[in-house]
Amino acid sequence: METILKIENIEKYYGNEGNVTKALDDVSFQVKEGEFIGIMGASGSGKTTLLNCISTIDTVSAGHIFLDGTDVTEIGEKDIARFRRENLGFIFQEFNLLDTLTVRENIALALTINRTAAKEVDRKVEQMAGKLNIADILDKFPYQVSGGQKQRCACARAMVNRPKLILADEPTGALDSHSAQMLLDTIRNMNTSLSATILMVTHDAFTASYAQRILFLQDGRIFTEILRGKDSRRQFFGKILDVMTMLGGDLADVR
Repeated sequence: METILKIENIEKYYGNEGNVTKALDDVSFQVKEGEFIGIMGASGSGKTTLLNCISTIDTVSAGHIFLDGTDVTEIGEKDIARFRRENLGFIFQEFNLLDTLTVRENIALALTINRTAAKEVDRKVEQMAGKLNIADILDKFPYQVSGGQKQRCACARAMVNRPKLILADEPTGALDSHSAQMLLDTIRNMNTSLSATILMVTHDAFTASYAQRILFLQDGRIFTEILRGKDSRRQFFGKILDVMTMLGGDLADVR
């Protein structure tokens, strides 16, 4: 597998001379194409800042981020929105579906913005909807479908453009345990069946246990990483809890 994402010695500072906070401190790692990686750490560890820098929502103070060979940190302001649309997919905690659009139109949004030809839009939407088992609800509105179907719609929208990287920030944070498991099954299916490369920030060990590799941040630095390898999800879950205990603090508080 080729390296799709390369993070090189990135640092991020907030504040001014009198009061500077170092949110990221010399962070480096690589992600191979098709990997599913979780990012964990306590509140203030830098995990959301890291995701925001990778997603181009925020900028680094030092270092470089390469996505498929392109240095994201060197992209000009007028080109950043286009780069984001063409290369990144997002799964939001609240799904952010538009109730005034059908499921089909919600999924097609990214393609429409990129001025994809109408015939191609229909083909890609139907193909992705079929892979995520929502082809039968394409002409319904979000308020007419179940929570699980909304989740799959959000995932289809993130994937329809075949982005190089999917970014998910606490995707199960607002869900009950049953809905969370349904979403995680869908995300794992995106990874295994559609070869999606996924980077997911989570505070939850159960959610993280669906990933193949976990990076743990502490005080803006990578504390350690663990690989699932041939472990069952239950075994990997136990290892995640062990690291969270080493990091200290109330487990329920690790966000």
